Amino acid sequence: MILSISGVVLLGIVVFIFFRKDGLKASHAVVAMLFGFYLASTAIAPSIKAGGESLAGLLGGLKF
Repeated sequence: MILSISGVVLLGIVVFIFFRKDGLKASHAVVAMLFGFYLASTAIAPSIKAGGESLAGLLGGLKF
């Protein structure tokens, strides 16, 4: 649950930065949000979630 909330916040920040700095139009942001909602309701969503959790575990184990 925490990973999904953090991912949503991170993606929101990225979209906001693109919107402010790179000229992302509001229509592009709406399309990105709708794509995310539709993707979350597909059959591939559990695979994407598992991949995200695996990547988070990998990045969490790195020592700098």
